[in-house]
Parts: sequence; structure tokens; C-alpha cells
Amino acid sequence: MWPRLETSRLPRTCLLAALALASAHSVCAAVAVGDAFPDMALANLAGPLPATAGNVALVDFWASWCAPCKASFPAYGRLNAAYAAQGLVIVAVSVDQDPAAYAIFVKRYGPPFFVTRDADQKLVAAVDIPTMPTSYLIDRKGKVRFLHTGFHGDATEAELRHEIETLLAEKAS
Repeated sequence: MWPRLETSRLPRTCLLAALALASAHSVCAAVAVGDAFPDMALANLAGPLPATAGNVALVDFWASWCAPCKASFPAYGRLNAAYAAQGLVIVAVSVDQDPAAYAIFVKRYGPPFFVTRDADQKLVAAVDIPTMPTSYLIDRKGKVRFLHTGFHGDATEAELRHEIETLLAEKAS
């Protein structure tokens, strides 16, 4: 339950600003399960993107300062090894503003999947990610089918394995 806000004590300008912010936030719709995932090519991400059309895609938003993100990369490497040949494409999108922090992270973890940086924050804004990390599992038709906020070790990896196998078994039409 939200605490009761005593508005009679707030200056009128503060109240109007709070209402404006609340209204603006409600207009921004996050990408949810069932939605089409935004076209990553329009986001001006660093480097060429892998082909995701007709494949199952795992798009993960991460940051170099995020501890659960560091734990997720080895798991994504295992998922990539197990399912890439069957049509899984993993795209890890860094939200780092600092290119050096991004480069150090990538060098340290050496991911065997595609990694890019959203320097302009265009894809981040279009998706409206709720937390770090957040991953979207997208079917062969480009629809978000599963959403994972945070990374919870073996439990998240097991869920992803089951979901990936489900989506890979579906035929594209």
C-alpha cells in the first residue's frame, strides 16, 4: 500500500511537478511478454548485429557495474554452446555510458556470443528495461515470449533452458 501523501503541505509547484512526472512515466510503456521486440538495427548499436530473423533470440541488457550481470555471462556462454547450432542467437546489450568500462568487462569475460553497447541509449529507451540485468527471450516471429528481471544463478539458467527448448521446438511460419 502506498503511504498517504498530505498534499496540503506541499507547495503547489512541487505537487504539479510530481503529477507531471507520474503522468510522463505512465505514458512510457515497457516492452512486455507478447509484444514485438523493437528493431535493434534502428538503435545504432556498436558493430554489426547478428541475424535474429527466424531464430530464437535472447537479448540481455547488462552493465559492467552490475554483480548479477557478471554472474550471468558464464551461464549465457553455456546456453550459447548448447543451443546456437539449433537456432539460438544471444545478443548482450551493454547500457554502459563509459566505453572503457564496457571494453574491460568484455575483455575479462570473453563472451562467446554477440556483445554490443547501446552508447546512445536508444534501445534502452525503446524497451524501458526495469532493472539490471533484464533479458528478453524472443520467438522466431520476433515476439517477446519470456522476460527475466535480474539473474538468479542456476534457477534462472534452468528456466532459460526450458524456455529456449520450448521456443526452438516451435516451427516458424
